[in-house]
Amino acid sequence: MARLTALAGGAAVALVLIATPVAAHEHPSGITDLVSPAVVRLEAVSHVKITLLDHIGELKHVDRSYSLPFAAGTGTVVNPDGTVVALRRLAVNANDVAIYAANKIFAEHHKVKIPADYDKHTLSDDLLDEHLQQCYKPESDTATCIVSVTTDITAYPNVSPASADGYKVKCIKAGPNPDDPAVLVPLTPVAGGVGMPTAPLADKVPDQEGSPTNVAGFLGRPGPNVAHTVEIAHLGKGGVAGGAGRPFADPEKKVDEPVKLGGLADKGLVGAPIIGDKDGHVIGLLVGGGKDGKMIGVKEVTAILAAAKVVPRRGAIDTAFEAALTRYHTKYYTEAAPGFQRVLELYPGNVVAAALLKTSLAKRGGPEDQGTKRASSEPEGSTPLWPFIAAAGILFIAAGGGAYLLWRRRTPERQTELPQPLAASPPLDDGANQTVVVRRSQSFQVAPQQQQVMTAPDPAIKYCTSCGMRLGPAHRFCGYCGHPIET
Repeated sequence: MARLTALAGGAAVALVLIATPVAAHEHPSGITDLVSPAVVRLEAVSHVKITLLDHIGELKHVDRSYSLPFAAGTGTVVNPDGTVVALRRLAVNANDVAIYAANKIFAEHHKVKIPADYDKHTLSDDLLDEHLQQCYKPESDTATCIVSVTTDITAYPNVSPASADGYKVKCIKAGPNPDDPAVLVPLTPVAGGVGMPTAPLADKVPDQEGSPTNVAGFLGRPGPNVAHTVEIAHLGKGGVAGGAGRPFADPEKKVDEPVKLGGLADKGLVGAPIIGDKDGHVIGLLVGGGKDGKMIGVKEVTAILAAAKVVPRRGAIDTAFEAALTRYHTKYYTEAAPGFQRVLELYPGNVVAAALLKTSLAKRGGPEDQGTKRASSEPEGSTPLWPFIAAAGILFIAAGGGAYLLWRRRTPERQTELPQPLAASPPLDDGANQTVVVRRSQSFQVAPQQQQVMTAPDPAIKYCTSCGMRLGPAHRFCGYCGHPIET
């Protein structure tokens, strides 16, 4: 029992000493800072080049070029190389821009009234109408128009100073519907050895109705007067993978969240990451618009990434940023400041890291700084972590040794009895050597006196006058104690 108590005590002390520093740096929850640096503004433009073959009058070729912006929204970087997840509507123009170009060039060249839209029209003049209808079919052999369409998508990162040109991306995979997720990859590698900040993706969407979330995105192109926007929302009931999306609902019914988020989607927040309040990871993307903002789940996002053979991963910037962010949210501002400085060395334009560094420097050493409070409660000279670990190990070993000794403990041994005197040697014959070499044991002192027997002594038998040992007739020295024999 004593052995088990000692072992348990040593283990408990070791665990307490080792676990204490870890608990002080538990990852915080309810934040959007992990995702905000990876949010980008997306702007998509369709470029149309059209050549009208005019055969009505004098043969003539008329060339025109049109740039048609068709989408603006928010995307999320999921790989340090700049790969973005967004919505199909932000990467693929749902309208047929060739029809728009045909209407536009016909109206300009032939001076007729045709709306500049994406619908096919007819003209009262039969000859012009025939040529117009043939222009709507640029792929046919009799087409009167030759059309070339390209899509230009630009991602503007969340950096300061703002990037005027951003970086170009192209869509490599997208679902069939406008609100399905899409994967966009950079046309050229992102400059910098460590790449860009990324957002962590959650494993699943919270099941509980009313779960709090945050939506982070851009309502305009990033700049000195346009920062990323964060809105609070709550998950409603329903929504399945591949369905129409999961609705939002305020559990206190103070705000009509579908209307609020639908309006923000129309202003540029469409495609923005929905961030879980538990660990700050992305649980979905904002879809819809008008009066009905919804969310598609993270499983649909990871499925399109897998189909595109893109692996979402975190980079060196994210590792450094998350470590500094943990210290910041646990109010260790003195320790957080160098971490944010390291992040800015890796990625100088990180807006969120720069803002948090400014706050950390302002609060460093102040009354809120937990690092200062801990230092003031300790004696001079900060104690590093390794002595605590070493002490825990020593205590654990000592407890084990004590238990072992208790287990090995025995009752005292009986006192060893003194040896009895050696029996007298048989008489030697007359030719025997009368000198006897005796090697006395060092562990014995003096042999105890033999008990006297009350019998008449035999004059022929002699005894040693020193120890009482019986002697033989030829002995000149006692065989036990070596005392000379008196003759």
